[in-house]
Amino acid sequence: MKFSILIAHYNNGNYFKECYDSLVHQSYQNWEAIIIDDASTDDSLLQIQDLIKDDPRFRLYINETNMGCGYTKRKCMEFASGGICAFLDPDDALYPHAIESSVHAFGHNKEIVATYSKFMICDKLLNPLKVFKNSKQIYNNNYFFNTHIQISHFFTFKKDAYFKTSGINPALFNAVDQDLYLKILEVGNPLFINDVLYRYRTHPNGISQDKSKKSVKESFSKVILETMHRREIEKIANKKVPLQYQNSQEIYGLLEYQKSFFYRIYIRLKMFLKQKQS
Repeated sequence: MKFSILIAHYNNGNYFKECYDSLVHQSYQNWEAIIIDDASTDDSLLQIQDLIKDDPRFRLYINETNMGCGYTKRKCMEFASGGICAFLDPDDALYPHAIESSVHAFGHNKEIVATYSKFMICDKLLNPLKVFKNSKQIYNNNYFFNTHIQISHFFTFKKDAYFKTSGINPALFNAVDQDLYLKILEVGNPLFINDVLYRYRTHPNGISQDKSKKSVKESFSKVILETMHRREIEKIANKKVPLQYQNSQEIYGLLEYQKSFFYRIYIRLKMFLKQKQS
């Protein structure tokens, strides 16, 4: 099974070497890497071209003008030829067994449409700091919106499942991955791989760093509202779902009940019963 690694790139050439190295040292070698540069303004293209020039598994495309993350990630899917796909940020990296572990999971669980794993939070030099603690197996239903970020890196998905959805929203500049996760979960169930497969770099220019968290939070709340409408949810916990977006507080307020002790116990019970039935 060919695996498509999808990389939406913009001005991250100085970090790309570690991303590149993590791919060429994968234990599973039947992969391709689709890189789309979103009209970088630095010397990133030269750095990337120099690294990948002798490896035909890497295919580089260039946006003529800067189009943003949503547009570029959606475009990546147009070039993917693998049956399984995953996005890898150009400033991050994979552990050597990441692709192999994901492919193995699909091979042993024919009904799943996606996998995800634990990830390591690293410093700007990719030195490990701590494992992100929230990742765990979720109970997938219409009222799961990933507001506690249980699903994150390393997220892999079947290409045919993706094309059963409307695809990534090209107008999004952030919360793009959340948009993808919620759409994929509407066509099937994911499997959590209880292993650290992804290295997430924290640095001042990262799209999800502190300076952009407010913008990410607002974009995610808009994604959640769109998801509620798409799933035809009119009420949540006896509160009416708004027809139009007003502010992020209103959207997150609809999901406050999911933080309660009793709700968490209810979900654990549902998970237990589901696992017994399978």
